Amino acid sequence: MIDRRQLIFSALATIPLGAILATTGVASAKKNNFTNPSTGVAINGYDPVAYFTMSKPVEGSSDFSSQWNDAIWYFSSAQNKTMFDASPEKYAPQYGGYCAFAVSYGSTASTVPEAWTIVDGKLYLNYSLSVRTQWQSDIPGNIKKANENWPGVLQ
Repeated sequence: MIDRRQLIFSALATIPLGAILATTGVASAKKNNFTNPSTGVAINGYDPVAYFTMSKPVEGSSDFSSQWNDAIWYFSSAQNKTMFDASPEKYAPQYGGYCAFAVSYGSTASTVPEAWTIVDGKLYLNYSLSVRTQWQSDIPGNIKKANENWPGVLQ
């Protein structure tokens, strides 16, 4: 039987060392949102509204940007910016755009735009497509654990 420690190790074994160090706080202090440290742009500059309206990741533009929750958010259109500005909590990814699977294990990790899922009207992002597959193996359980850990993992 695999214990919790072995399970965490096997999950972390799929994540490159640089990402693990970044999640431990060794690399830098954790922020409310997953942002590019040099630009302050959230979720790799992708449009959070497009996940809902176009069902795919769409790169945003600095031409359509908003500041919310200590981050700059890019959008692919003025309409998406307006929708976000009217209700940012509806469109912003859960756990500040950090990897939902990592948060379920009490840590944080960066995300890629292609590894996303919408569950019950909420956007969840993951570190990679393979990590998303692991997260999707128990979505309700992983959301429950992540909700218990968030926002404490930022400390």
